[in-house]
Amino acid sequence: MINFYRKLDYYLIALARKINRPFARLVIFIIFIWFGYLKVIGVSSANPLVEDLLVTVLPFITFSQFIVVFGIFEILIGWLFILPRVERLAIFLLLVHMVMTALPLFLLPAVSWQAFGVPTLEGQYIIKNLAIISLVLIIGAKLSPRMKSRS
Repeated sequence: MINFYRKLDYYLIALARKINRPFARLVIFIIFIWFGYLKVIGVSSANPLVEDLLVTVLPFITFSQFIVVFGIFEILIGWLFILPRVERLAIFLLLVHMVMTALPLFLLPAVSWQAFGVPTLEGQYIIKNLAIISLVLIIGAKLSPRMKSRS
């Protein structure tokens, strides 16, 4: 019986090593396409939070214009994670997005925190982005360093 569990363990580890990058790409694709689309069509539950942040950071931009552009930006990030050989651009844009989406934790504390160390539902929504960053690390860890060009 121990031999069965050992073989199962090896199999599951080998499977995880084989599918972790494609699965990470697929998950990021699904999340960003889906959530971006919801913003574009104006039904995202994150819209009030985005609007509060926009008024705080960029009050000269109208929300109705910004949310569509922001949604398209998210959709672009999703597509870039599926397309081959554009990982670096996808990772860069995602990290810019992560910085933008983390801002409410600092700029809108009344919306993000119930008390010190106790996030609201919106705060939890933002903090879960750490899981997305970990997926990006899985993808980025397999990239080959760029070779220096000879001049």
